[in-house]
Amino acid sequence: MIPYGKQNITEEDIRVVTEVLKSDYLTQGPNIQQFETAFAEYVGSKYAVAVANGTAALHLCTLALGVNPGDKVITTSITFAASANCIRYCGGEVVFADIDPSSYLIDIHSVRNLLENAPQGTYKGIIPVDFAGSAVDLEAFKELADEYGLWIIEDACHAPGGFFTDLAGNQQLCGNSNFADLAIFSFHPVKHIACGEGGMVTTNNLELYQKLLALRTHGIVKSNDLYVNSIELAGGLEQFPGWYMEMQTLGYNYRLTDFQAALGVSQLKRADAGLEKRRAIAATYQAGFSEKPYIYGQSGVVEGHAYHLYIIEVEDRLGLYNYLRGKEIFAQIHYIPCHLMPYYQGLGWKVGDMPNAEAYYRGCISLPMYPTLTEEEQSFVIDAVNDYYHHG
Repeated sequence: MIPYGKQNITEEDIRVVTEVLKSDYLTQGPNIQQFETAFAEYVGSKYAVAVANGTAALHLCTLALGVNPGDKVITTSITFAASANCIRYCGGEVVFADIDPSSYLIDIHSVRNLLENAPQGTYKGIIPVDFAGSAVDLEAFKELADEYGLWIIEDACHAPGGFFTDLAGNQQLCGNSNFADLAIFSFHPVKHIACGEGGMVTTNNLELYQKLLALRTHGIVKSNDLYVNSIELAGGLEQFPGWYMEMQTLGYNYRLTDFQAALGVSQLKRADAGLEKRRAIAATYQAGFSEKPYIYGQSGVVEGHAYHLYIIEVEDRLGLYNYLRGKEIFAQIHYIPCHLMPYYQGLGWKVGDMPNAEAYYRGCISLPMYPTLTEEEQSFVIDAVNDYYHHG
């Protein structure tokens, strides 16, 4: 069986997790901060906050930025539902923008069109998604966001290690928060770094960082500098007692465990090697499918792409999908457009609203892409795709 994505757990991964299981801390221990420090260094941000999963990361971001009922936030329709749902968790209104059919990423022209055709102050923020591992040009989005007074959450779940090149010629790593207020990542098993479940928020903003830390743990703070109540009320005389803490806002239990964090640290050490392999696999797919009339679009070789997914666009997608399954190749579809999910259709979205996203969905299929995919397995996948269209 060849799945579309797959975790790689080594003996070293098992060793570090076992070590934590034998230690004093299973949660809220030293491995959390170790993972946060290592990850912030990896993506080039000042701060990182480890959380339970990517969806929790998104929710914490919308909470920290103060999304309120009725606030309008723009995101792409070609993404996992969580990118939009986090707005709804706060009672905000999701406004979808169409994609650029050449990159599959949110189209800045579509976003600008929404902003230009609404009264100033209509929108609060933008959630661009580094879909499939392709980095959004956040420099351009930051300029647009600043023009309209918007914040940016970068959904980089697909793109640790990915980058775009800014106007000065510098590589800007996904999640470095140089152009976004906050960025988020996922450590689901099919992602670059697997923790089982897990997520991370990165930022360069100290105030947002402190909000995230509190919101991650029930809104509770444990710091003399942040306390609101008096020392007397806390039960102390000249200082706050060791047991004292305050719940200052309504937060959640979105913590990561120490053994997941230990696994994340171990996996992070192999991240660059994994990324190199993903890019080599992408180059092989590109060569295997070039100039094939039945493949009218593919991820291709793109500078800075992190290749969580390798996508081809084909005629007779259903036929190919079933043919591959018959050969134990479990390709997947990423994604059914968010705006056509029954929930969002119930909020007024309909077929025809996002023509580029809908056209993309009709032909897209994600092929196996993970660092342990062998050359033999990849050749088998390429041959199977080509054989289907040659012989049917």
